[in-house]
Amino acid sequence: MKSYLLNTLLFLGAMVAGAYLNGALISVSGTIIPYPEGVDVTTMPGLAAGMILWEPKHFLFPFLAHASGTLLSAFIVSKWATLYAYGQAVSVGLIFFAMGAIMVWELPSPMWFNVVDLSLAYFPMAALGFWWGAKK
Repeated sequence: MKSYLLNTLLFLGAMVAGAYLNGALISVSGTIIPYPEGVDVTTMPGLAAGMILWEPKHFLFPFLAHASGTLLSAFIVSKWATLYAYGQAVSVGLIFFAMGAIMVWELPSPMWFNVVDLSLAYFPMAALGFWWGAKK
């Protein structure tokens, strides 16, 4: 029972860490690659209206944020889980993928970005995080 509880807490903590990293990278992206003039990224309607003006360079940090958040979470659960490390890493990829799919549904991003993001930022990064974390 104790192992299940500890693994559940580890999983939740890993998800929070990955989500925090994701959010931190998204937060700093505008300072590194400035958004087009007049784009308001602080609200969903503003972001949706402004994405039409984005160039490919503006999609770099969202991709990196999605990939690194998934990678970090999968690494954490793979490194320290005592039960079902592979299943937890796949679950991390699945949850982050589901959140990414929701964002694809809600925001008018270009199809090329949707394909790249959904195919490379989630399950491959969860597998890589598992591979790095499981090496003991």
